[in-house]
Amino acid sequence: MAQSYAFGNYSHTQQKTTRTSGGRTPRDRARRELSQNFLTDPQAIEQIVKVAAPAGLILEPGPGEGALTFALAAAGAQVIGYEADPLYAAKLKARTRDNPRIQVVKADFTTVRRPAEPFAVAGNIPFSITSPIVRWCLNADRLTSATLLTQLEYARKRSGDFGRWSRLTVSTWPWFGWELTGRIGRESFRPVPSVDSGVLRIERRAEPLVSRADEAAYTELVELGFTGVGGTLHATLRGHHPGLDAAFAVAGIPRDAVVAFVHPDQWVSLFHALHR
Repeated sequence: MAQSYAFGNYSHTQQKTTRTSGGRTPRDRARRELSQNFLTDPQAIEQIVKVAAPAGLILEPGPGEGALTFALAAAGAQVIGYEADPLYAAKLKARTRDNPRIQVVKADFTTVRRPAEPFAVAGNIPFSITSPIVRWCLNADRLTSATLLTQLEYARKRSGDFGRWSRLTVSTWPWFGWELTGRIGRESFRPVPSVDSGVLRIERRAEPLVSRADEAAYTELVELGFTGVGGTLHATLRGHHPGLDAAFAVAGIPRDAVVAFVHPDQWVSLFHALHR
């Protein structure tokens, strides 16, 4: 895992190991800036591959040393790894030169063009740019799924594991399922990070729960609901939608429900009840 938007003054060609007063080499500083915590536990790698169910084209953000890259390819995927760190990109290119299933590109994943063919994303992604990577995936028309190793708290928040639901999850729920499929302890990484990780699975639904023609109307409902102006969801939406009481009853939403505790499926039911 190695990815960032900037590399400061670090050059992968320099040979000396000048240390600062804090005892860190330029490489140490680069690793910290790039959120480089490499997954080294074979069982954890196997766990991610099993969830990803690799087949066809898979894009991997920040492959780093390539442990997951090789595992995905061995399981049958055609892998393109996008590595922003020039040192690791060069090393992994050299190691995979003769592997027809792996291509390594030196690039920031969040800036690359989305494939025109169906593809999946899988990777041990840098915590510092989790949100940009997730949004890149959600905006990819041909994405089938994303299996991402993220900070555990992020995965729990997006999957509803805290018993609460985020606006991003609710707003995309008609088209994508979100699931926390497992946890991986910090000891599975080198260097060891300060928090554990979660395997977050985002999967495009075969049949959307809301048509794309109604996407704008659904998004407008969710955005209004999450303003929280009225304290409860019912109070926030009251005055904007006729027949709100009946729609809440159909969706099974208590009138005193706070927005974060309304399940995404209830949002979908509420939308359909208001727009039938």
